[in-house]
Amino acid sequence: MPLVTFTDATSSEPAGAFPDLPPGWSAGRPVAADAAELTDLLRAKERSGRGRAAATEDDLLVAVSPRGYATRENVVLHDPEGRIRGWASAHDRAAGRMLLEVAVDPTLDDQVADAAAAALFGWADLAALRVGRDRELPEQQIDSGAFADDDRQHRWLQAAGYEKVRTWWQMTRPVDPAERDLDADTKEGVRIRPVRREGTGMPDEADLRTVHDVLESAFADHFNNHEETFDEFVFRLREDPGHRWDHWWIAELVDGDEPEAAGALVASVSEGDGTSPDGSYVEYIGVLQNARGRGVAKSLLATVIADGADRGRNRVGLEVDADSPTGADGLYVSMGWETTYVTESWHRVVPVADTADARDADGTA
Repeated sequence: MPLVTFTDATSSEPAGAFPDLPPGWSAGRPVAADAAELTDLLRAKERSGRGRAAATEDDLLVAVSPRGYATRENVVLHDPEGRIRGWASAHDRAAGRMLLEVAVDPTLDDQVADAAAAALFGWADLAALRVGRDRELPEQQIDSGAFADDDRQHRWLQAAGYEKVRTWWQMTRPVDPAERDLDADTKEGVRIRPVRREGTGMPDEADLRTVHDVLESAFADHFNNHEETFDEFVFRLREDPGHRWDHWWIAELVDGDEPEAAGALVASVSEGDGTSPDGSYVEYIGVLQNARGRGVAKSLLATVIADGADRGRNRVGLEVDADSPTGADGLYVSMGWETTYVTESWHRVVPVADTADARDADGTA
């Protein structure tokens, strides 16, 4: 299925979609020139919710510049002075799953902030209808989130009909320069190799498809897994400003007649804060079920640590499902990872069937 194309992000948002905004407030579509102001808003939300900020302008440009239009829709709320005080971004992540980011200026008083949040979550329902209808789905899941200590975001999610469904540990471990040879500890019968690259520097498509196939299979029975096509998978990962083709690895079992793909790891660059070096971040690590227990995951992790040490990185981060029955967190802890903060997934399901009358409800479809 082709990627869903959202409405023109430079168009105005109809006032009818936001009947209960605070007096003097207005809604509109953000453009690339708003990225700096949006970054400040998101960083303020991060500081309020977890005590530190990490968002960069490059991160925001993924959502509000032309490269993000193919799979994202955005809206911003302006106060009477024209300042951006609220933002929502809907991302058509995979068939049946729409990611939602909602940020409201944490300095606003509760009454004004609650009204802004209600308007943004109401807009998200309309975005979900558009996405679900374009994909011809009977219902559309909205997958939003919050920091575990952000009580105000929790209140808004509950008021909008969302349910907390999962908890995630955000973990990191330091990288020592001496660990550049850590990948030498690869388990017997396991080989880790980077995705092959052609003379142009572009990756071998067959290897990319192997990574995609391995990850789809490895996560088939995991929480909230939604199948993602190969094109969707590669397009989304390439959007990340931290993406690098030389951060993709394939694990193979080599104790048979032919090498057999057994696992894969995709990492990215985590930008330093100006005073510290960049880090690496594990976007995906997956091992096929028939290869589990062979040390594949540990070998892949040792590889990304060694790669980080070789590049002068000072840390490797990852996310782990706190409720996963696989016990993956035990491996991470044994290899030096520690939880630095906790996030939550909150879901809402919007019925799409029999909503033909909603097609023009906000004037944009």
